[in-house]
Amino acid sequence: MSTLVAPFSITDFLDQEREKDLLRFSTAGSVDDGKSTLIGRLLYDTQSVYEDQVRSIEGKGTTAPGQIDFALLTDGLRAEREQGITIDVAYRYFSTATRKFIIADTPGHEQYTRNMATGASTADASVVLIDAGKGVLVQSRRHAYIASLLRVRHIIVAVNKMDLIGYDEQTFRAIERDFRQVLEQIAADTGNPVEATFVPVSALKGDNVVHRTGAMPWHEGPSLLELLEALPPSHQSHAEPFRFPVQRVLRPDHAFRGFSGQIASGTIRPGDAITVLPSGRTASVERIVTWHGDLDEAYAPLSVTLVLDRELDVSRGDLVVASQQPATIAKTVTAALVWMDQRPLELNRRYLLKHTSHTVPAFVPAIQHRTDVGTLTHQPAQAFTMNDIGVVTLNLLRPIAVDLYAENRNTGAFILIDPKTNSTVAAGMITSAVTDTSDGVDEFATESGPVTARERAARWGHLGGELSLEGPSHLIDAIERSLFVAGVITQRVDPTDPLFTGQPGLLDPVTRLQVASGLLVIIAAIREGDELNARVNDRKLVLSDADLNAAIAAVHQLLHQEKILFDTEGAGL
Repeated sequence: MSTLVAPFSITDFLDQEREKDLLRFSTAGSVDDGKSTLIGRLLYDTQSVYEDQVRSIEGKGTTAPGQIDFALLTDGLRAEREQGITIDVAYRYFSTATRKFIIADTPGHEQYTRNMATGASTADASVVLIDAGKGVLVQSRRHAYIASLLRVRHIIVAVNKMDLIGYDEQTFRAIERDFRQVLEQIAADTGNPVEATFVPVSALKGDNVVHRTGAMPWHEGPSLLELLEALPPSHQSHAEPFRFPVQRVLRPDHAFRGFSGQIASGTIRPGDAITVLPSGRTASVERIVTWHGDLDEAYAPLSVTLVLDRELDVSRGDLVVASQQPATIAKTVTAALVWMDQRPLELNRRYLLKHTSHTVPAFVPAIQHRTDVGTLTHQPAQAFTMNDIGVVTLNLLRPIAVDLYAENRNTGAFILIDPKTNSTVAAGMITSAVTDTSDGVDEFATESGPVTARERAARWGHLGGELSLEGPSHLIDAIERSLFVAGVITQRVDPTDPLFTGQPGLLDPVTRLQVASGLLVIIAAIREGDELNARVNDRKLVLSDADLNAAIAAVHQLLHQEKILFDTEGAGL
């Protein structure tokens, strides 16, 4: 007798996938601890890789004949395969019968600690691998410390390569004891207790990765995958205070004005009272607009457009918050900092702080301490070098609306950017913020008389000056844009404008007047070709076939050399 089986359509499959919850987790550990092999084993044993992908790596890699080098399933970059290490953050997706997962396979080498921090920044859990033959290393401490700073809620410590030590229980227990002491020290330092679970595995053999085997009968706990399936789902921010960084103002016609962005946390409904920060202006939400129509409710992380019931001056970078639960307006913050750049952190040097959709000039007046990851002690420091971790004070040229990182990971985090190179140099987590009570009144507001050049320079972070540029339009446009993003007050002048060609001699007095008022005047002469000529005072710069970033960095350096832009507080005044 035949049995009728109900057809299973692709729609049914997609519906089942949508109903599953999601867990984001990252991997971390020292070089050659087997992170990529572990992830490859997870993907292979859960049947999350295609057969042709498996066939493409058979007989390749470092394993014995007849075995699969599972690391090749994740180390996709050519440089990674040549060196046998993970360089970039490799994101992988897989699904089981009960849950969906997004994995961030992060590098183990100390040089790429910044990539590890990137992968852990959005993770709900972190799998820290320890080589059973090496024990707890400094890099293991560093990764656990960064995971704690980033408020990763759960850490699974996978003691790998158990097959190479004969599956010895005493070695595993010793590593577990040592690492628990490390986690206790980290929790005391960061104030963030971490829930840790230990599991012995062999990624190469597959022991305790997806399936429990008889290789370690002394371990009665679940496998790594079973632990991941049992963890709470991804953190839901629906119940948190409403935070909405404005990314764009939409004005397609005179009848519509909306503010677009992605909800960072919380829930919003039509009629809810909101406050726009840092201005403090209030309104109510009239509509929540999306491409598919208006919504009765929106929550993080949806991208929507808010229409308010009254006209407000709102621009990119403003933070829309629930009126009953406002954020803190601050110009001075204390933050835990992970330094990521080869050039050291310099006190009082001008950086750009990017927070949500807002960018503001900032400098570090003081380093409170640097953390020695090896001993977890605090040390005095005058600079941070690459991969250093510590706590600093930051002063901002303009106030911004922030939350503490412990309360909101989205509005409590930021990055620092070098305005010369446009490189991300640090990631920060705000631990405290000093409420700005100036109401827009700065330190010079009580003085009388005309505004001086010193006051303008202190407000804007640069002196007045003249920058002459001759070259292709795309280079000049990019240089002007980079200065604008860095917070420099510029005025671009076209010497071929009929106003100046019709009145010879007018350009010089107009330029001198603008420079005296504190502006950086850009005399932009568009020329064909690839050569760029720049001049500030008597110092000249000629660049041939320069790429965009090199040209921007060279012009910024020229302005610093001539003391138009200054790196230290008060320098050049």
